[in-house]
Amino acid sequence: MIKVLIVEDDPMVAEFNKRYLEQIEGFTLVAVARSADVAMVLLKKHEVDLVLLDIFMPGINGLELLAQIRKTGQGVDVMIVSAACDSATIKTALRNGAVDYLIKPFEFERLHAALAQYRNKVLFMRGRDALSQAELDRHVLSREEAEQKDLPKGLDRTTLKLVWETVLSGQGAPFTTEEIANRVGISRVSMRKYLGFLRYIDLISREVVYGAVGRPVYKYRCLRPESEVIKQYL
Repeated sequence: MIKVLIVEDDPMVAEFNKRYLEQIEGFTLVAVARSADVAMVLLKKHEVDLVLLDIFMPGINGLELLAQIRKTGQGVDVMIVSAACDSATIKTALRNGAVDYLIKPFEFERLHAALAQYRNKVLFMRGRDALSQAELDRHVLSREEAEQKDLPKGLDRTTLKLVWETVLSGQGAPFTTEEIANRVGISRVSMRKYLGFLRYIDLISREVVYGAVGRPVYKYRCLRPESEVIKQYL
């Protein structure tokens, strides 16, 4: 499990981030810190892999805390979650090694994609002493390959990857739009677009299921779990 420390002075926002985190597989919350000083104490006391860090806090702000973390040489990653959207702040955060930057307010889909991408990188790196350039580009630096095909407007590669992984995790069992939308953490409207695309490239099928009462329900099923077609779009 990836151990997470949330650093956020607003109790309501901290609770929202905590609930979001609980919905994403592979992460566990270590603690919540309301200030940078408390965060530094917790980082010394607990093993932490990732910090979800706000910038606007009383006393030491998030950027100063990030700089302190880097000076200590601790092997912890930092993901900024802040309302600060000026380019100077963003540049400073990235220069100090922030692995991602989310601007408040954000959709759960964006946080889910950021954490899932981070999780995939961490899991890929574990147990590997060395990487090839191709592995580094694809799995760590997320560089697009020349042969990568364009997605329809409105679709995101990271989210498509999440949707496809969720479809595969069902091991061929049929599912509805609502069921998979809840599992991925995006709206049903957005999910219909991704399922429509997967149908277009012939990876899933759709059928109408009629119940005893009520409206008919659309159910989807994975057709080709081993297909390499999806890789052209990820």
